[in-house]
Amino acid sequence: MSQHPIRTLSSRSVYQNKWLTLREDKIQRQSGRDGLYTVVEKPDFAIIIPVHEGMVTMVEQFRYPIGERQLEFPQGAWEEKPDARPEDLAAGELKEETGLVAGTLTHVAFQYLAYGFCNQGYHIFVANELTQHAREPDQEEEDLIVHQVAVDELERMILDGSVKDATTCNAFGQARLRGLI
Repeated sequence: MSQHPIRTLSSRSVYQNKWLTLREDKIQRQSGRDGLYTVVEKPDFAIIIPVHEGMVTMVEQFRYPIGERQLEFPQGAWEEKPDARPEDLAAGELKEETGLVAGTLTHVAFQYLAYGFCNQGYHIFVANELTQHAREPDQEEEDLIVHQVAVDELERMILDGSVKDATTCNAFGQARLRGLI
């Protein structure tokens, strides 16, 4: 990779809540021209693909920013524990949203969500050897519905655009290309 082409002159937080920080940086490009860059800082999250006998477990929930219910893999971050081990985060989110406990969690990849404006990344896991326990949804997940979807059906749903969550589509592709699904 080439040398860092942008120098940060100053940085300030312009908004913060428990989920994110909005940071504004005054920058200078290699050409010497000054500019402004706004960055969304969020903790990394985990997305989990629970696999059992040709089926995957997915969750359907209302996503307020788009005003729709959507189907996706269990995923989330721990704002109160941003330095948690990715494996612990994945196991916790899986149980919280689905009630499933994985005997095996396989780390598939680390990706960035939208590095053009946000520093948030995510760890993709495949969960196997699943046992069912009680769900432990948090307040934002009260309307969550758990679904079992055949792998071939999910592939069709991704191709026809029924599944719109880019993180879910990417996680599925990453795991599928590695032969983990």
